[in-house]
Amino acid sequence: MKFKIVSKGDERSNKIKATMKHYLSDFDLIYDREEPDLVISVGGDGTFLEAFHRYVHRLESTAFIGVHTGHLGFYTDWTPDEVEKLIIEIAKTPFQTVEYPLLEVIIRAKTGGKEDRYLALNEAMIKTADGSSVVFDVEIKGEHFETFRGDGICISTPSGSTAYNKALGGAILHPSLEAIQITENASINNRVFRTIGSPLILPKHHTCFLKPMVDSSFLIQIDHFTKNYQNVKSIQCRVAQERVRFARFRQFPFWNRVRDSFVAEEDR
Repeated sequence: MKFKIVSKGDERSNKIKATMKHYLSDFDLIYDREEPDLVISVGGDGTFLEAFHRYVHRLESTAFIGVHTGHLGFYTDWTPDEVEKLIIEIAKTPFQTVEYPLLEVIIRAKTGGKEDRYLALNEAMIKTADGSSVVFDVEIKGEHFETFRGDGICISTPSGSTAYNKALGGAILHPSLEAIQITENASINNRVFRTIGSPLILPKHHTCFLKPMVDSSFLIQIDHFTKNYQNVKSIQCRVAQERVRFARFRQFPFWNRVRDSFVAEEDR
């Protein structure tokens, strides 16, 4: 089996990376930066997002697993004191995989030309570059739903629903659900603009279009990176055909992650 390790870059993470690389190579596994079967993230959820986007073109062939060297993350199951056990599991046990849905974002320009397509593991966030309100016509399944005016709109995956989406008051979705969630950020409601005021959960076969009503420069954030766009005709969002695969050597139920991250007390 071929593997690659992506480190957060701090001393502790780099030490764990070196240890895992050494011992996995001793077990005759091959370190391959280009075409790994397994990508091991050592750090936090940010490092995991970096690893995902680095190998987003290999989702059908590459699985991911994480070791967290900070606070417990939603994508990082293993702790530093479990590294020896994880090395043996990777070397000796054919791993099972669990698949989570992804968000597809397609950005089209008024001038036509090539569209930009992204996959998000967590979410996409759309704001204006100058901090003014965004104004969008929101279409769902080709029908006008509302005209939104506010600070921005967040579209999240189920696994990303515990991140920015939760901070905006969105629901936490189990990642077995093939859906995306649209959550408002500080919407303005008056006689002219009226929004639903609640998160919307769209199933796989429903597509959302955000169509700017005002010429603005937009900051579109896909997971951990942001790009500035001008002359945007539409932003299309839906559940992607692709899915992310996680390597599993033990059970770690999603609701346990939610409880441990947000509810459980430290000394339990």
